[in-house]
Amino acid sequence: MQTFVNIFLGLFIFESVGAAPIADTIIYDSEFYDLPLGELPHPFAYDENERSDQLMTEIGTALPSVIQESYSSAPLTEEPEEEASTPKLIDGSSAQGSGVLGPQTQDGLPTCLLCTCLGTTVYCDDRELDAVPPLPKKTTYFYSRYNRIRKINKNDFFNLNNLKSIDLTANFISEIHEDAFWRLPQLEELVLRDNRIRRLPELPSTLTFIDVSKNGLGRKGIRNEAFKDLHELQRLYITDNNLDHIPLPLPESLQVLHLQNNNIQEMHEDTFCRMKDFNYVRRALEDIRLDGNPINLSKTPYAYMCLPRLPVGNLM
Repeated sequence: MQTFVNIFLGLFIFESVGAAPIADTIIYDSEFYDLPLGELPHPFAYDENERSDQLMTEIGTALPSVIQESYSSAPLTEEPEEEASTPKLIDGSSAQGSGVLGPQTQDGLPTCLLCTCLGTTVYCDDRELDAVPPLPKKTTYFYSRYNRIRKINKNDFFNLNNLKSIDLTANFISEIHEDAFWRLPQLEELVLRDNRIRRLPELPSTLTFIDVSKNGLGRKGIRNEAFKDLHELQRLYITDNNLDHIPLPLPESLQVLHLQNNNIQEMHEDTFCRMKDFNYVRRALEDIRLDGNPINLSKTPYAYMCLPRLPVGNLM
């Protein structure tokens, strides 16, 4: 009997101890890994069965929502495609008139593919061109040497307001429209040497450098007072032509005048100086070449009194 009582008391104590809560056990939640659940501001009871039911509920409600959204019969609205960006044109004109590689030539090729465009400079040297190609609007320097260009048309350089230099050396140019150059507001350098030009067109007053050497300019090749209004002109080269006179008047800004290998036979005392003003000094004009002409410079000594240096030529 005593033994039965001891067994009953032992079972009672064991069940009481197993049911009692363990106060020292610490449970960490992943979101508050540094705080025990008991120290949270609002402690809550964690029930595994309740959490499991809640999880099943969330899965059961979320899955149909995704399926419904993915397979909805409502028509999908297509997002508008982005319009192709218009390429930036180097000449600032519309896409119909020009492209990134410049305007189209007569052969259907863009100018900057046929030639070489670096910044605002266009190089068309030795490309077998028979005409001036259409140039980008912002062209500043244009070189088209050693080609087969025969004619300069009225609109070849139309609306090129930034153009400062044109070099058409060694072509077959025999005809230039009278208005081909004078409408260029910033043109400073014009090189037309080694062509077949017989008459110069009207020139813009902004020019500082002109080279028309090795052409066919004769008695009527340069009109009267052609250089009078070119107040910025500094260098003028008209060598190896068929001139029989010095084109007057020459602007006061002129520093270099090369007229060698022409047919100039005489000079007047007021060609460079002022006959009635012996105090006049023309200091800018320091380089005059008249060698290769049938003229005797010693016959007109007063024609050089105002110059800082004597012209180069025949003194006998």
